[in-house]
Parts: sequence; C-alpha cells; structure tokens
Amino acid sequence: MMSIIRFKTVLYLTLIFALSDLSAQQIPDTSYSFPINKTAYQKGRGSIIYIDEAHNNFHTKSGGFFAFGKLMEQDGYRVHDLKEEISSPKVLDLCKVLVIANALNEVNSREWILPTPSAFTDNEIAIIKNWVMGGGSLLLIADHMPFAGAAYDLGKAFGFEFINGFAYTSQQSWPPSIFTFSNGTLLKSRVTEGLTNYERIDSIATFTGSALKAPYGSTEVFSFLAENNSLQPDTAWVFRTNTPKQSLEGFCQGAIMGYGKGRIAVFGEAAMFTAQVVNGTFKVGFNSESAPHNAQFVLNLIHWLDGITQYYETD
Repeated sequence: MMSIIRFKTVLYLTLIFALSDLSAQQIPDTSYSFPINKTAYQKGRGSIIYIDEAHNNFHTKSGGFFAFGKLMEQDGYRVHDLKEEISSPKVLDLCKVLVIANALNEVNSREWILPTPSAFTDNEIAIIKNWVMGGGSLLLIADHMPFAGAAYDLGKAFGFEFINGFAYTSQQSWPPSIFTFSNGTLLKSRVTEGLTNYERIDSIATFTGSALKAPYGSTEVFSFLAENNSLQPDTAWVFRTNTPKQSLEGFCQGAIMGYGKGRIAVFGEAAMFTAQVVNGTFKVGFNSESAPHNAQFVLNLIHWLDGITQYYETD
C-alpha cells in the first residue's frame, strides 16, 4: 500500500499540474513590452524568422507566441508565420531562424494521449536537417507530453532526445522552476553571458515542460538536479498513484549546438519564450515576477542563432 506521504505528494503534484494545464484558459498578454537596451537591427531590417504553424502547433504567431513575435519585431527582425509544410527546401529559402514550438501530429491535436507519433514526416526532417547543415538556424521547443513525443524524431535527427513526460523540480511549489548559477542548474554559455554586461542572465524560469538528453558537442544551458523527476502519464494531466517516474539526473531542459554551417537550439518548455495570462490572474512567461530575465535570454538566444557577434561595436 502506498504511504500517506507518497499519496499526498502525488495528489499535490496533480493539483499543481492541473493548475498549469493552460490549454483552455490561457491567452496571450498583448500588453507586455520589454524595454530593449539596444536593438539588433533597425525596425524591419533584420533577419527573417519563421514561426511554424503547419503542424497543429499549440503556439502560433498571433496566439500563444504573440509576445515572442512582438519582442523579435521590437529587435528589428522580420517575423512571419509559416503555414505550409516543409515539403521542399525552397520553403525555407528566405528564412534565417526557424522556430518550431509545440508541434503535434493530427491524431493528438484533440486527444493528448499515448501514443504520440511524430509531427513531422521523414521528408520534412531530412529537409530541415540539411537546411541547418547548410547554414540555417533551428529553435525547436517541445513542452510536456504529448509535445515532446511529437518532436522526438526531429530532435533525434540532431542527436537530442526528449522524454515524453512532465518534468518538475524538487521545489514542490507552483511552477515556475528557477534555474540559477548558484545551485549549478544555470550554466555559462554565450546565451547566458550575452555580449555585454546588461545581457548577462542570472536566472531562468520555466513552467513545467519536458526534459531532454543533449548530445556530445552541445552546450547545456540549464539542467536538472539528481533529485528532479519526470512523471510519465499515458494521458496529459492525468496523474495517478502508480504513474511512472523517471530521475532527471543527466538531463537538461535546454541546449545549443553548432551543426555544420548552421546552429540549433532545443528546449523543453514553451511558456518561458512568451507572455501569457491564465484565468485572468496568473502571469506566465516574460510577464511573470519569477521570470525577470527570460525576455533578455530569448534575445540572447536569437542573436546567437542569427550569428550576431559584432553589432554593439558600431555605437
């Protein structure tokens, strides 16, 4: 028989995750605006960013990723939604940074249950891989189950392996999870250090999400501790006393890597890249009091994917 302590823990986690099941209650925070210290480009003259919307994506340019698109446009980028499948290399001819956030296979677009087949065809995966190899940059984001399962094949093509579950930290509190240098979970990299002192990141907040194994040659951005775990339900947000649990020792929630002439960044949480309001009360993402550095981190990350290294020297 399960101990009372373990039962209460599972019940507590169930309540937490139920609160963070944002699919029906979340709306983009269109009022949020980040004060960029110095923009990368003059307005409308930056590199082109595509936000994928062709794979039943939970987050879109005008929806959940509104704040992401707004931030990029503030920074001078040209941001477009991509509504067609990547059936030919020509689809990505104009694109510098391809953002794929929470893609799903059609079979899981309404039912978040196992199995979770790939959101991408083998042909699409091959095209994206070759595009990155040739100089493109990919930002792949796959949240908690079923999103991690849907992105598994695409991530694996580059050596990244998602766990199709719900990653949580030992904080035992309402998300976000806070990754910091002080506890060794936030790691030094170009995207955490930035190009100037004011771009340095002291902490990152994520809101549940998934975990992943990063390949040799990549740089982890923030990682889990040995006591962190991933719950592995067969149905999203349905947690039982016998729901399997996996230790996250050796796993991370974000990593970056050069790949051929291009670059790839893979992350296991999507809300950290945008700003949303839940039930009219909870602020999730850039606008959260727990995430004061997230917007600057996203700018740093896109600058790295874009290959920017010198623009501050033009002052």
